[in-house]
Amino acid sequence: MRRRRVFLRGLVLVAGLALTGCGFTPLYATPDLGAGLAAVEVMTPEGRAGALLREQLDDALGRRASVAPAYRLELALSELRYPRGVRVDNVATRYEYVLTAAYTLSVPGAGEPLKTGRVRVELSYDSADQPYASVIAQQDAQARAAQEAARRIHLELAAFLAGQGS
Repeated sequence: MRRRRVFLRGLVLVAGLALTGCGFTPLYATPDLGAGLAAVEVMTPEGRAGALLREQLDDALGRRASVAPAYRLELALSELRYPRGVRVDNVATRYEYVLTAAYTLSVPGAGEPLKTGRVRVELSYDSADQPYASVIAQQDAQARAAQEAARRIHLELAAFLAGQGS
């Protein structure tokens, strides 16, 4: 048993040294990445989905109002809702909600964008017979889609800024 522990520790040490030699650096070890992300000003279109996405991105990026924005992130949103699971009386019991966010990262005042991208989030939700419950389910789907879109955009921006040296 003791030999096995020693062997496993040696294996972990060798694997760690091998990763160090290949130039791999995890995002959390990138210097000044947090400061670069905190300096991103998020601009979203009007509406509930835009407000939810801006709120999620500001939280994820660690945006501070006291820091002058070094980057500007502009988003364009597209929302679609498809009825699924139609009953015999032609009423949908489930819906598929699709949120597409196209973004452009640029430096304020500069002409060309630094990075453009697009994320698409698809999810489904149940539709209840009661109107209020159906509205709440739809709003919950919007909130979950905004959260997932913000997570994906945050990851793409972090990888980009880490490659740029933030």
